[in-house]
Formats: sequence, C-alpha cells, structure tokens
Amino acid sequence: MTGRHPHPHPHPHPRPTTPAATAATEPEPAATDANPTTHPTQQPTEQPPAPPTSTARTPRQLWTRTRGLLISAVILLIAAVAIALVRSDAAHGRLDPRSADPNGSRAVAQLLAARGVSTRVVTTTAEARAAAGPDTTVLVASPDLLTDHQGTQLRSATADSGGRTVLIAPGAPALDTLAPDVTADPAPSLDALAQPGCSLPAARRAGDAETGGRRYATYPPDADACYRSESLPTLLRLPEAHGGDTVLIGAPDIFLNDRLDQQGNASLALQLLGSRPHLVWYLPSLSDDAAATGSDRRGLFDLLPSGWLWGTLQLFVAAVLAAFWRGRRLGRLVPERLPVAIRASEAVEGRARLYRKANARDRAASALRTATRTRLAPLIGVPPSQAHSPETLLPALTAALRTPGRQDPRPLLFGPPPADDAALIALADQLDALEREVRHS
Repeated sequence: MTGRHPHPHPHPHPRPTTPAATAATEPEPAATDANPTTHPTQQPTEQPPAPPTSTARTPRQLWTRTRGLLISAVILLIAAVAIALVRSDAAHGRLDPRSADPNGSRAVAQLLAARGVSTRVVTTTAEARAAAGPDTTVLVASPDLLTDHQGTQLRSATADSGGRTVLIAPGAPALDTLAPDVTADPAPSLDALAQPGCSLPAARRAGDAETGGRRYATYPPDADACYRSESLPTLLRLPEAHGGDTVLIGAPDIFLNDRLDQQGNASLALQLLGSRPHLVWYLPSLSDDAAATGSDRRGLFDLLPSGWLWGTLQLFVAAVLAAFWRGRRLGRLVPERLPVAIRASEAVEGRARLYRKANARDRAASALRTATRTRLAPLIGVPPSQAHSPETLLPALTAALRTPGRQDPRPLLFGPPPADDAALIALADQLDALEREVRHS
C-alpha cells in the first residue's frame, strides 16, 4: 500500500515588508498589473548586497581630465606676468630727468647741469605754480593727464610770469586750457624727422630734429611754426606778455636718452630748456589733490568712451534677436513614447521606497484609503464621483455589510494618518479585510 504524500500547504501571501511598500501597492489601478484584491507577490530571498562601487575619480583621472586647463591657465598667467613686466619696464621713468632708462631724460638734465641750469622735479600743480617766474622754464611732461582745473590753475600762473612753458605732445584736452588759441590735427605726423622751416633761432641752429608726432592745425599769426609735416607744424612757440612764451612740441623724442644723440635733437632740447637758469620738470601725479577738486570729478560713465551707450544697446538688440532665433528653431514640444516599458511592479516598488525614505506615512495612508474607496464605490452602488464623500459612502457601506455590532468604518476610511509603520501595516490589513467582506457579502 503506497502511502500518500500530503498535499503541500499553499504558502500564504506575505505582508509587505515595509509600510511604504504596502501603500505603494494601491496607487493608480491603470499602472499596475496585479489584481487589486490580492496581496503583493512574494519577494525573493534577499541576496547579500554587492560591495559598493566608488564613483569618485582617482587623482590620475583628475589630472588627465584637467591637465589641459591647468596648462592653459599657467601659460596665460606667465604671459600676463611677462606682458606686465615688459610694460612696467617700458613705462618706468618715462620723461623723468632722474631716470637713465631709454625712455628717461637724465641725459638732458646732466647736459643742462653742465651749462649751469638747475633741474627740479615737481609732481603737483601747486609746486609748479609756485615755481613759475621770469627766470624759470616749466616743462609739463604729460599735459593730457591734467584736469581742466589743474590746467586752468597752471595757465594762470605761467601766462604772465615772464618765463617759458614747454608742453610735450599736448592734445585737445590740454590745449583747451594751456593754449586756447591752438588746435591739434587729429592725424599724427608720419615724418619722424623734419627740417626747421622757420625763423626761430633755436630751430635754425639745431637743424633737422625728430619732432614728428602731433601736428597743430590752427595757431595765432604771431606764433613761430617750425618743423612742418605736410604743411602743418609740429613745433610752435607762442609769445606771451612780459617776455615769456609757451612752446608746444609734437613728440618727446628729443628729450629721451636713447634719441638725444640723433640729428639735432640734443641741440634743440638744450636750447628750448636752457633759456632760463632754472628748469622745473613737472611730472603730473594721480596723488595731486588739485586733480580731485572743483568740477573735474568724473564718475564711471564719464570715464567710458563716447558711444558706449549705443554699443550696449546694439549688443542688447543682438542678444534678443539671437534668443528669438534660437527659440524659433526649437519649435513646439512634441510628446514621445518612452523607449522602455517599465513593469508596474517595479514602479510600485520604486514609489514605495520613496515613501519610506521620506517617512511619508500620511501620503501612503491616503493612497491606500483613496484606492479602497474607489474600488468599494461601484460594489455598493455609489457613483464614482461620490466615492470620497463620507455622507454618501458610509451609509451605503453600512447597509451593504449588515453585520451586527460591526465597528464604524469611518475611522478606517477617513481617519487620521497612522502614527508609525506598524499602524500603517495594520491599516493596510484592515482595508484589505473590509474590501473582501464587501465583495463576499
């Protein structure tokens, strides 16, 4: 007699391992492939987690990825430092009678000293004004650096002093205050070397000299106009009252150390600066208090070049047009089908993990209750639109059950959120039991 093997008892459906997983089994019916009345399928035995794989880059990978940028940055830094050093070296001591650099003027000062002319360097307008006199030559190395207030003060002190004022390459800003009767031509001279071409004794004795630079378009009729370039002079001597005069020269070359020995540069420089026993060499400085007084204070917009407003407006219009062009190229949004179909169970599990990570028991309980009410409504004859109204759903549910002494279903279907995960699991079980009872009643 053969023995019978008892039929194995079917495994009961396990409860969800987490409250969030229980809640996640109840969302949108269309998004799940499981029977809404059944419990989730049994999960396979968890395998030991694989060792985590680090996504951090190693130092070698970081160097490989960034070495191009780092090398470029180093090259740019070296180039910037080199350019700064070259420019600083080139600008150091320019037209300074104490500097022996090629662009300095120490050689002129020493030659003048050998002829008995004293040279004193000043850096403020007040010092230059105080030094002006009939026995003094005031040389302004960079007239264009002076503000209108400084130029007016210096002009008032030197015009009637009886001395000489030498302006090196003055432009339109400086001429307005220091030589109002003279205007500069916007085109510079293309001839570095020129002949005197005038009756000025100093120019005739010096001969050819390197005065090319700025040219002067208009000047008083009594001025000595020398060293013309295309019929416009590059050196002017303007007579002043009380025997003084103002000399304008279009280029500083004749005063520079490396150009002093060329042609008649030295002779012309010594005669222009040595006509008086004292020479005041004025090097305008940014630290001069007179530069920040009066109406010469200028803001940021005053320092910007003319036409910046129109340029900014054009850039703005171009940016708007470029944005409109790119926007039109994109066209309207077109919905596309997902390239991969996601299983409903995976979506449910993913949402459950999100609920659990956020401790969203209230959201999970609400999802469970909403799904249960939605499924119960058609079973007890309640319209879907009234499924979530307790005044309509609860009386119909009580009439359908007809179980004496049954607990009020209101706290179950419309109660507060559970306090912990155990309460959430109990809520899921009670809702499942309620739905089975309605289906079998």
